[in-house]
Amino acid sequence: MLTRILGKSGLEVSALGMGCWAIGGPWTWTQPGHDPFPAGWGVIDDQESIRAIQTSLDLGINFFDTAANYGAGHSEIVLGKALTGHRTNVVIATKFGHMVNEAEKAVYADNDQILKNVRQDVENSLRRLDSDYIDIYQLHEAQYEPERTLELRGVLEELVSEGKIRWYGWSTDLVDRARLFADGEHCTAIQFQLNALFDNPEMRQLCADFNMAGINKDPLHRGILTGKFTFKTNFPDDDIRSRINFEDARLAWRLKAVDALRDVFTSSGRTMPQGALAYIWALDERMVPIPGFKTIQQVKDNAGAMAYGPLTSAEMNQIDQIVAEFRPPETE
Repeated sequence: MLTRILGKSGLEVSALGMGCWAIGGPWTWTQPGHDPFPAGWGVIDDQESIRAIQTSLDLGINFFDTAANYGAGHSEIVLGKALTGHRTNVVIATKFGHMVNEAEKAVYADNDQILKNVRQDVENSLRRLDSDYIDIYQLHEAQYEPERTLELRGVLEELVSEGKIRWYGWSTDLVDRARLFADGEHCTAIQFQLNALFDNPEMRQLCADFNMAGINKDPLHRGILTGKFTFKTNFPDDDIRSRINFEDARLAWRLKAVDALRDVFTSSGRTMPQGALAYIWALDERMVPIPGFKTIQQVKDNAGAMAYGPLTSAEMNQIDQIVAEFRPPETE
């Protein structure tokens, strides 16, 4: 079984985690003063989600990442139900930092409330997860103000001392923000975007410098790296991807690059998603990708990547050359 250590926590987890955004079902981002928009991944079947999570356990996966946001709490509830009787054998990461209305399935940001609400947010997540503790508690506001960050870090250390959480981290792609958490005694992970099309070498270096793990959101780039989308692909109105137009030049190059990557990703018998995950493992041994899922079959396909392990150096070089060929200069 391919495994990873989650930074200074010393927690050993499967090299693949399960990202639980999609199983939250439909929900809406309702920022005051702005038009609301769908922030989930469409309709889901809770029983299928539970069976999929339990299938992942059978396949050796013991790391699950969710958030209070996802489904306005629904993802945490489903995950808690699926893990009944397995809590001591798994590592759960969840996130906080937004205003969550469970009844209306609505979420919005209010940075002024993060410090005020963090203790109640912990209790709400513990209730939904049906757990006495959270393994990794992650700030979900990527651009939280630096002047408030150290005070928040202090509260998180208090929550560790109280046994509510074991470790903490930050979900952000901004290296300067992550650095403010990095030397916290119990800060063990940063969650950030990483995939075969978009690297973040500065963040990976920060993780190495401070003995933290990288939890990689978007490892399949919202499904683009599965190779199943075309320029004409559309999504349901309740799917966050419904606003995507693949014919836009900013996205079109990605489909072209993925098509060119197909032979490399699948050359050893892997599927496209398996090749994309194997790229991350070969890139950096601290990284733990967390692809999303809705079905048992998606879990089986993603978990199957662990049997193949990382890509070779030659395959990595090929991928880097292909991506560089298609990436527009403005994205560099």
